[in-house]
Amino acid sequence: MEQQNLTSTVTEFVLLGLTQSPEIQRCLFIIFFIVYLTTWVGNVTIIITVITEHQLHTPMYFLLANLAFLDVSDSSVTAPKLLLGLLSQHRTISFNECILQMFFFHFFAGAAIFVFVLMAVDRYVAIYKPLRYLNIMNQGVCVGLVAGAWMGGLAHSIVQIALVLRLPFCGPNILDNFYCDVPQVIKLACTDTYLVELLMVSNSGMLVIVMFIILLISYTIILVKIKKHVTDGKRKALSTCGTQITVVCLQFIPSTFIYARPFRKFPMDKLASVFFTLITPMINAMIYTLKNAEMKKAIRRLMRRILFSERKL
Repeated sequence: MEQQNLTSTVTEFVLLGLTQSPEIQRCLFIIFFIVYLTTWVGNVTIIITVITEHQLHTPMYFLLANLAFLDVSDSSVTAPKLLLGLLSQHRTISFNECILQMFFFHFFAGAAIFVFVLMAVDRYVAIYKPLRYLNIMNQGVCVGLVAGAWMGGLAHSIVQIALVLRLPFCGPNILDNFYCDVPQVIKLACTDTYLVELLMVSNSGMLVIVMFIILLISYTIILVKIKKHVTDGKRKALSTCGTQITVVCLQFIPSTFIYARPFRKFPMDKLASVFFTLITPMINAMIYTLKNAEMKKAIRRLMRRILFSERKL
């Protein structure tokens, strides 16, 4: 598709996708369809299990269910467009759809970052204040904290989109990516974007870096406490924290690579985007289901109830 005339207003963008080879596209479609399906199955299983299993009605699993919802939502913002582009040569996206995709992508991703912080807070209270844990992290507090996380994601996304909408788009309309994202879109603006790029980096990049550092420090403090003072349930506490640290690293390292630097093109950008938007949500669900003994037992109980009810019918 030819680039639009330099004097016209851009009404759509062309997504180049991951590759131009039809053979590779078909292979990638199969791979990413399986990844996306696994993401849905894994995260929806977590959500249903937490809702239906009374033993999982605790602050930690309430936060985990919220993270699972955000993961499947964030993946659903980008994956369908990628899969559609791999099946056909129609890879355009309207300007308004592009803006909406960026809004919801940063909304869900921003909220997820704050939920990660809440999960660290939850483990901190559980380790340092075990006797008061359920009083401190009661239902009202948990709901309020999660609502704050969602509001934080909303505020982050509004700032991103507000800065993009101030830019004029009157010429180039080709995005070398499989979805709309701020770093690529602002490069197509018909004006100097240096100041906007600094504002974007200070918003997205600093948010990611600061939260990542806070989380690493928090989990270091928690692990020291577990090692020195916790006797009962030490292995379970270490396993839980280890799982959360793994998920945090999988989430923050690719996003730091994408957003915490000036918006220049690097060869690894697309790979980091694929990992961040598609692979991480799937791995998160697998880690929380396969490495969490309590979650695995709850899922088995849920499966038995479903099978038993089908047999009765």
